[in-house]
Amino acid sequence: MEGSSSEGGEEGLGDYNSSNIKRARLRSTLSALLQDPILADVPKSPTLSDVDTLISLELGSAMRVSVLKLDGSSFDFAVMNSATVKDLKLAVKRKVTDAEESKMGHRQISWKHVWANFCLSYHNQKLLDDDSKLQDFGIRNNSQVHFIPYVMSKNTKRHSKRKKHRFFHGLSKRT
Repeated sequence: MEGSSSEGGEEGLGDYNSSNIKRARLRSTLSALLQDPILADVPKSPTLSDVDTLISLELGSAMRVSVLKLDGSSFDFAVMNSATVKDLKLAVKRKVTDAEESKMGHRQISWKHVWANFCLSYHNQKLLDDDSKLQDFGIRNNSQVHFIPYVMSKNTKRHSKRKKHRFFHGLSKRT
């Protein structure tokens, strides 16, 4: 009995080692595939939805959107043609988070703060309503949206014109 249980234990370890070897081979194959310049737009650790969106882009049912940041740099990603402003914000969040993690390791960004102080715009139209379709603003394939400073007012939870340095203006009137 003891001999048979030790054989079963070794067999279990063999299955475990075999699955680890298969997993390691799969990871090395995936990393080699992702090094290919043709697949340069595939994220480092793609999700199923990322792959679906990229396939849809090739089939014409998704669009590539570029975002111009305040520092002048830009990045682009794919979203479905039926995407809303909320989908666009989620794609921006995912792209920026992935880029920051690849550069500096794990880094937490307060997206609540970002969206409270900035918004996206397209041809001077502010994309404020999360439920609006991107196509309603005229956003099509290869369009470019911009980050612009914009502050949400506390009372209405809507964006209003940014009031810069309000505290310091009050101090200068006293002197």
